[in-house]
Amino acid sequence: MDELGRLRGEIDRMDDEIVRLINERARIAIEVGKVKKAAGSNAFYSPERERLIFERLGTSNPGPFPTDALKAVYREILSGALSLEKPLRVAYFGPETTYTHQAAIRAFGSSAEFLPMHGIRDVFMAVSRGDAEYGVVPVENSTEGVVTYTLDVFMESDLRISSELLLEINNNLLSVSGRIEDVKRVYSHPQPLAQCKEWLDRNLKDVPLIEVSSTAYASKRASEEPDSAAIAGEMAAQRYNLACVARRIQDIPDNSTRFLTISKNITHRTGHDKTSLLLSIKDRVGGLLNILSPFSRHGINLSRIQSRPSKRRAWEYIFFIDLVGHVEDEQVAAAIAEVEQECVFLKILGSYPSTDSATGKSAS
Repeated sequence: MDELGRLRGEIDRMDDEIVRLINERARIAIEVGKVKKAAGSNAFYSPERERLIFERLGTSNPGPFPTDALKAVYREILSGALSLEKPLRVAYFGPETTYTHQAAIRAFGSSAEFLPMHGIRDVFMAVSRGDAEYGVVPVENSTEGVVTYTLDVFMESDLRISSELLLEINNNLLSVSGRIEDVKRVYSHPQPLAQCKEWLDRNLKDVPLIEVSSTAYASKRASEEPDSAAIAGEMAAQRYNLACVARRIQDIPDNSTRFLTISKNITHRTGHDKTSLLLSIKDRVGGLLNILSPFSRHGINLSRIQSRPSKRRAWEYIFFIDLVGHVEDEQVAAAIAEVEQECVFLKILGSYPSTDSATGKSAS
């Protein structure tokens, strides 16, 4: 017991030193903010600087403390320090406790001011009006594919992609009692219902499935109806005091959603970047080949190409393209200039730090 007391005393002293150093770091962060302001810069938040910090921490961490946990700790340190410079307002496709809300917290830390919006277009409008510095919207699910409405709004907006985030989606069946035999109906957003179709067919075959506007609203309904359940995340369970009937009921275990942060700002290159484009090609033989060839000639990898109707003219298609690299890279700029000659229109949505699709973390 004497040895246990000694070890705990060492931990207490280390905790005191950590708190002292965090506050010293915060004081320096305040000075950084003053320097930025004196230089006329309003860019208090820098995704590229943040990525470099996480990269350095991941490389220098000798263990045994897990690198992912270290990054999570620093996410909150950076968020708290940023709030001392200037409170960051973040609009997201709400309401509270949805997966987009979780993604917003993961991206900006809990010290940001989060503004739930009724729809994806409302997120874009809040950032455009200056009600928020950043917005968070879903763009793609690994099971259900692209969120086409987000791409539609990008067509009309001048906002840019500042960063991306992959969030693992764990769909849970939640109810007041936590007993599957009590469940007479299931509420959820259409996407989680689709992602859990096989599980629901096996376990709740004759139970009505009711589509609602969000997983948060589904959880609220389940909290008010003891014979109902919701498919949602753990954050919703905590918010609405629901018990877990079954965890991770999605049909494909590796289920994740890609989210984008949007702003008026340009994100500078980090060396591990991605660029997103929207374009429409000329209607002629070999049109698609003509826009792909320049990327090949300049040695640029395309990580995604997705087509959808333009909704402007019959049989006209818009292509959403992700490529590896930054518009500040010479080869990327040259390829895009060539591609633009073959397009009816081409729009650069942004260049931003890339995310490692295998881990959901910023590449490091």
